[in-house]
Amino acid sequence: MWMLASIAVFFFARWLSRKCNTPIMNPLLISISILIPLLTYFKVPFDTYYAENEWLSFMLQPAVVALAYPLYEQLPQIRSNWRIVMLACGVGSIMSMLTSTLIAVGLNTDLSLIASLLGKSVTTPIAMEVSRNLGGEPAIAAILVLLVGLFGAILAYPIYNMLNITHPIARGLTMGTVSHALGTATCAEKNGEDAAFSSLALVLCGVITSILAPSFFAIALWLSS
Repeated sequence: MWMLASIAVFFFARWLSRKCNTPIMNPLLISISILIPLLTYFKVPFDTYYAENEWLSFMLQPAVVALAYPLYEQLPQIRSNWRIVMLACGVGSIMSMLTSTLIAVGLNTDLSLIASLLGKSVTTPIAMEVSRNLGGEPAIAAILVLLVGLFGAILAYPIYNMLNITHPIARGLTMGTVSHALGTATCAEKNGEDAAFSSLALVLCGVITSILAPSFFAIALWLSS
């Protein structure tokens, strides 16, 4: 029942988003705004909802893999700009973790929350695993990833237009670095080249974050002591 409800809500959200044609009417945001009140009203536990949507959750994996197709189409450009790609992803990942660490330590945040914050700008499975390995709360990490992704999906293209940022490398790398899969999905709807570089950034930033997150957590421990 709830799987059918989720699918129906999503298609309604897509229709409404196209009808309104405004970034704030993001399909995911609309879907969440409808489903959460419904689940709360009918007192449906999360475990029950998740179990009934197991097949939809399973389809997320091949959906992410499918994002490799636009990446394949842009291989010549990627090869010729690999230095820019590596620099952007490296700096973006490091700054994301560094700012999270410094702000959290400055606010005397609990260390488990800091561990959950470090993976906020990578895709959900990686963020949850990073959080789990560092002693954080994977559920909090997943929520933070969702929020960051939504902000990017809603605000990125208006910001690009306002600042006259038109190059697909610039748009794709920034979106994938900051807003991971949700941002990449938005890129796929706007421009195939943007989506290719966003997919690449999503993967590279996930790898960089997985490797460097323990070091930033050690910095947080040292600053908090």
